[in-house]
Amino acid sequence: MRYMNLESLGISSFDISGIIHIGAHYGEEIELYKSLYVSRVLLFEPLSIPFKILKSKKFGTCINKALGNFEGTITMNVSSIHDASSSILFPKIHLDQYPDTPFDRVETVQITTLDRFFEDNLFAQPFNLLNIDVQGYELEVFKGACNTLKNDIRFIFCEVNRDELYDKCALIEDIDSYLYSFGFVRKEVSWRGVIWGDAFYKKCDES
Repeated sequence: MRYMNLESLGISSFDISGIIHIGAHYGEEIELYKSLYVSRVLLFEPLSIPFKILKSKKFGTCINKALGNFEGTITMNVSSIHDASSSILFPKIHLDQYPDTPFDRVETVQITTLDRFFEDNLFAQPFNLLNIDVQGYELEVFKGACNTLKNDIRFIFCEVNRDELYDKCALIEDIDSYLYSFGFVRKEVSWRGVIWGDAFYKKCDES
């Protein structure tokens, strides 16, 4: 999200009722959220060390969980050198493209679905912007967010891949097809790596 110009996408702070950030890491986009005067922000980060740093910034509501399409626990593949590359999926092409980013440990984390989170936690107003960066696991998060996608979300920023950066990760056409079934259309994509980048989706009934 921070790599795209929101104004050029036709989004202003007045359009955003709240932000859900999945894969918030250290909170690198917090300053952007502050500049938009958006204080209603949910920040999901499953790994213990990044979560401590994220929570220390005292912004938004921080949740120490992964999101997917089931509830329970799951093992994440962690890079101690660059933990932003950590993923529930095993690295694949990533190992060749970024040989200086080894995956040298694992961490068991709690996982839930976005729909279940909102069933258990009621909010007075909906969160209508979703920002998701979970290293190839994006489609599984969307599968656990059917009700949220149907009812509340209007804007989505999502990391996308055009090849298997991670083993069996969803490709951009898979994300396009799944989100289109909920009324979302991809409006913009910015390729920041050789095979990965960021895409912006908007609900079809939005002008």
